[in-house]
Amino acid sequence: MAESPFPYLHNDSERVALVEADNTYTYSEVNSRVNRFATGLLGNKDDLQEERIAFFMPASLDYVTTMHGVWRAGGIAVPLNVASAVSELDHYLSCASVTRMVANAEYQESLRDLCASLNIELMSADEVLADAAGPLPKLTPERRAMMLFTSGTTNKPKGVVSTHKTIHAQITTLIDAWEWSENDVIPLFLPLHHIHGIINILSCGLWAGATVHLFAKFDIPKISHQIVAGTYNVFMAVPTIYVKLIQYFDSIDPAEVQKICDGFKDMRLNISGSAACPVKLFNQWKGLTGQVLLERYGMTEIGMGISNPYNGERRAGAVGQALPGVDCELFDENDSLITEEAVAGEIRIKGDNVFLEYWDNATATKESFKDSWFCTGDVAVLEDGYYRIMGRSSVDIIKSGGYKLSALEIEGVLLTHDDIEEVAVIGVEDDTWGEAVTAFVAVKAGASLEYEALKEWCDGRMSSYKIPKSLILIEALPRNAMGKVTKPVLKEML
Repeated sequence: MAESPFPYLHNDSERVALVEADNTYTYSEVNSRVNRFATGLLGNKDDLQEERIAFFMPASLDYVTTMHGVWRAGGIAVPLNVASAVSELDHYLSCASVTRMVANAEYQESLRDLCASLNIELMSADEVLADAAGPLPKLTPERRAMMLFTSGTTNKPKGVVSTHKTIHAQITTLIDAWEWSENDVIPLFLPLHHIHGIINILSCGLWAGATVHLFAKFDIPKISHQIVAGTYNVFMAVPTIYVKLIQYFDSIDPAEVQKICDGFKDMRLNISGSAACPVKLFNQWKGLTGQVLLERYGMTEIGMGISNPYNGERRAGAVGQALPGVDCELFDENDSLITEEAVAGEIRIKGDNVFLEYWDNATATKESFKDSWFCTGDVAVLEDGYYRIMGRSSVDIIKSGGYKLSALEIEGVLLTHDDIEEVAVIGVEDDTWGEAVTAFVAVKAGASLEYEALKEWCDGRMSSYKIPKSLILIEALPRNAMGKVTKPVLKEML
């Protein structure tokens, strides 16, 4: 049997790899299906030669089959967010020069016109599957393997390209740091266009030989039922999920709450990431479940770079220490290394975990590195050996509900509203979302605007998680002498 360049899937066995609804799939079954899918993708070719193949589907057997099948056939996997508005997909597909799109039947109708306009072949996973596995190419670690889209300080998301070597480093670092094993069972309900779900949960789980329960979305009653039953021993989520669980506890019988909390207490590990975990939430969760959340720090370009220890003190409000194999330092605004503790600086990262390039954007790639250090744009301080994140070096990045959003992109859509004269979008600290998207709007003369009307207008024009959580009307936006909006002044106004 042909294999991927690294053992992304555990060796063939009768261990259960995936659970989806009432169905279970062993590692042997999944490996066989992946090879048949890769064979079908190849057709008469020996190697896809880094062809970009996109897929638009939630956590499922088909998702795993497609991602691994693309890898094994020598292609570049381009997973897309199923919460994206179709109008947003045009940029991703065009930027990556995608040739084929794999989607479940429920999504195909909404994608058909877009794919046709871009000359992209639209297909389902079942349509690709060959009757039997054939020869697959031998791939080198340096080959490009995956492209994820991330919002930067520019108006359009950039394609972050990782090689097989990159993915290997990101997975194996966490396997060791968080002590993954074949005995682990974990639910996966996070979006699978994001490094958190793809690497931290799915890829680590399947590498280790663990069992991953797949959910198309976060279904609190179903997942809580499994927690009470003692099904899971590992749980990973964004802070918003922990907030929603606590809110759910307030709506159900206290005896049931205790059962769920006892289920969490028996787990070996609870992790929070993708957004800062408020100290209040950290302490609430510990009080309810006895679990000391392990907070970590990462981003699309590096996977995970910093983590609180699995064994050792997990400090509230801190993201921990550099992971094994990852070099991490703080630099000041003059690009000088900061050697003193408690002095704020930009986090810069080196290691095999760092991405290769921004797709078809040599300028952005070059600008993101200085002396071979990747510049994260995040500011932190080192306190007693632990990093604490201070915030973004750019006010135009908003971390909300685990997503990293571009304020400029949201502003660009809002400015197409007939009644809006000018707009500035910022993130405002929020216990539920981490940062809540907040729009400051100056309307045109004679016009008026209510929040509910704006929210309805945004529906279909941008993804639901990008829609502002609040609207603040203002006569005019504050600007500096150069005419640039001074967003810190907006925060002061609040």
